[in-house]
Amino acid sequence: MSQRPLRVLIAKPGLDGHDRGAKVIARALRDAGMEVIYTGLRQTPEMIVSAALQEDVDVIGLSILSGAHNAIVPRVMTLLAEHGMQDVKVIVGGIIPDSDIRALKELGVAAVFQPGTSMEEIVRFLRENAPARESRAV
Repeated sequence: MSQRPLRVLIAKPGLDGHDRGAKVIARALRDAGMEVIYTGLRQTPEMIVSAALQEDVDVIGLSILSGAHNAIVPRVMTLLAEHGMQDVKVIVGGIIPDSDIRALKELGVAAVFQPGTSMEEIVRFLRENAPARESRAV
């Protein structure tokens, strides 16, 4: 039995209107053989978790350039727990100060990727740390 491809949801939470980086990441992950769902701009944590549940994803990638990561990420993590989705890996990319990374990881974020991270590094991290799960569907 072959394992399904890794399913990754890329989301742009908050009011940040710049999504070029998220689209570049989505394309790189797709080119690496992953199934990628891109939610578009201005997503709320509730919209992101709802889409993750509906799409049965293995990973949520949050692209945050606005500085709102300390408000958005805790809410996403709480909603994932409320929906029994603690097995979904969450990665964060964007403008994240070094001083905030430890707190994000303590919330359960698997990795934080700052500007300059290579696509190869992100793909390698996901392949090594986020194996595709069995589907939640019955």
